[in-house]
Parts: sequence; structure tokens; C-alpha cells
Amino acid sequence: MLTPTYPIRTERLILRPYTPDDLDALHAIQRLPEVTRYLYWEPRTRQESEKSLHTKMTQTRLLEEGQTLTLAAELAATGELVGDGMLHWYSRPHRGAELGYVLHPDHHGHGYATEIGHALLALGFDGLDLHRIIGRLDARNHASARVLEKLGMRREAHLVDSEFVKGEWASELVYAILRREWHPRH
Repeated sequence: MLTPTYPIRTERLILRPYTPDDLDALHAIQRLPEVTRYLYWEPRTRQESEKSLHTKMTQTRLLEEGQTLTLAAELAATGELVGDGMLHWYSRPHRGAELGYVLHPDHHGHGYATEIGHALLALGFDGLDLHRIIGRLDARNHASARVLEKLGMRREAHLVDSEFVKGEWASELVYAILRREWHPRH
């Protein structure tokens, strides 16, 4: 089980639970086609973002498998919400989870996704005693693949045309890192 102490600070970010005050900033991210291009969902209306926010506000700890921890990521210097990160605990017996992140395009290319990923890996391995953490992504999302590689994750699979998403066949990449590979680095 994992109940983090908030806020979680990285070099430049503050990771914390979502609050009702985050609606405008979250919708500014979720409404953009360039954000949802490689995700399973389409750009969201304000009402859909509000529903998403309510779900995210409940995802503050991991008490049993099947739950997701979602953290808002804001710039420490300004308090601006730049995106979020999630850790989905998919197996207690196999001690496995999946990480993910979404950033506003204005904040791409600054290393924020890597900072979020490092924090999520630390929470998973050190806080939840996981054995393995994966990252799954659309094979066309080269920027996200680079983030996972910077985190020390290895590409384990390229599933060709494995899912029918948004009216087309999409291929998926699967990256992973084991606890024993994480700790020597950190």
C-alpha cells in the first residue's frame, strides 16, 4: 500500500493531488488535439474535463491492486499546472505497475516528463515495493519513447497493429524496468 506524503518535490516540479481549482488548467491540456493524439480519448469538453478532474481528485493513494495514483505536476517556481503523472498498480502478486504522464505542449522538451517519471518510479519501487514498472505507448509517439529510455526503461515489445484506436489500427510499444535495475542508478 502507498499513501504518499504531499507535496512531492522534484528539481523543478511539485507533484500533488488535484484540487477543484485545477479545472481551468486541466481543461486547457485535455482540450488539445495534439495532447490526445496518441491517447485513447478525444479532446475533452469542459464538462468532460470536470468529470476527469473529479476522478483524478480521488486517486491520491494506492491501497489495492487495480487502483491508480494521479498527481498534478506544477512548476515550483510559478505554481503553473503543466500536466500530470499516473501510476497504475495492476498486480499485487506480481508486484507490477504502469506509469504514464501527460503534459501541455507548451512544456514539452524541458525534461518535465522525465522528472515526473523519476518520481513515479521512486514511489513504485521505494514506496510500494514493486518488482516491475512498465510504460505503454503508441509506437508513433517518439518523444514519449525517448522519455522512457531516459528513465532507464528498455523496449521489450513492439505490438504491430495491436489495437483499433480512433478509427485506425495502432501499434504499441512496451517499455519496462525492474527494481534491481532502478536502484543501482538511484
